Amino acid sequence: MVESAHGRGAAVATGIKRAFPEAVVFTYQGDGDLAGIGTAETIHAANRGENITSIFINNAVYGMTGGQMAPTTLVGQTTTTTPYGRDAILEGHPIKMSEILALVEGTAYIERVAVNSPANIRKTKKAIQKAFQVQLDKRGFAMVEILSPCPTNWKMSPVEAWQWVDKEMTKVFPLGVIKDVTGGKNAD
Repeated sequence: MVESAHGRGAAVATGIKRAFPEAVVFTYQGDGDLAGIGTAETIHAANRGENITSIFINNAVYGMTGGQMAPTTLVGQTTTTTPYGRDAILEGHPIKMSEILALVEGTAYIERVAVNSPANIRKTKKAIQKAFQVQLDKRGFAMVEILSPCPTNWKMSPVEAWQWVDKEMTKVFPLGVIKDVTGGKNAD
């Protein structure tokens, strides 16, 4: 395992994969990491078709540093830095990285899933397996975006957080395969 600086996961993964082309290389990044400080690294790795897998955890907050607004925070969602809710005029709209990366020619597979129910967890497992298979088949960049509850920073019970993923997050970040140029069976 190699740990990179915040936001540099795709760049470090690229270096490892190029040095060891037969290694299975993946990043595990939160929304602040991948969609915030690491936007450039992620987009350029995808654009080059780097044969890596990115696991993108979207919980709509900076979960490890106290629940601040992240690039994926929903409009109206309260965080420690947006106590009155995210205002699109002041802070912009949530960034939809999966849709952005689907437009990049080097991406082979992009899917958005959630871990808020047993059925969705099973779909998540299949999506991750497919993303790794894309890498093993040397098809290019693959990413699985996982909508994940953050009960602590959302100040909700676990059940409320699971429901919030379903009722609120999926309105902005709809689940499903966003791009698949591999022609294989999808998680659905």
